[in-house]
Amino acid sequence: MRIAVSSDMDEPVARLLVAELRGRGHEVLTHGALRPGDDPQWAVCSAAAARDVADGAADQAVVCCWTGTGASIAANKVPGVRAALCTDAYTADGARRWNDANVLALSLRLTSEPLLKEILDAWFTGTPSEDPEDRGNVSRVAGLDDDRSSR
Repeated sequence: MRIAVSSDMDEPVARLLVAELRGRGHEVLTHGALRPGDDPQWAVCSAAAARDVADGAADQAVVCCWTGTGASIAANKVPGVRAALCTDAYTADGARRWNDANVLALSLRLTSEPLLKEILDAWFTGTPSEDPEDRGNVSRVAGLDDDRSSR
């Protein structure tokens, strides 16, 4: 799987994330502080990684900033992206299952190495629900992108 990764800071957990994804056999596209010469501003690099997903250059993305909040907000501004800030494995599983999230947002401050691995395990083993109510909600969210672009 091709995964876009962005971080606004070159922190140990961000480097570990890239190494962990590569170790799991994923191709990693880096943005922000993880790519020399790239703009590390969280709004810029998170949107770039999210655009990789929306444009089909990446299957999924992981966006990081100190709290994860700004990265998730920026990613969610990209039409077609459903970014979820996940601070534990249960939330990551639910984001994939009920929200069909395609971008994982992480906090550089809160995410330890063991927690990172648990979150990634849950994210990559989680599959989108086929329940009609869940699919309906995901479709409604996609419609919000259309509402935004028609203003």
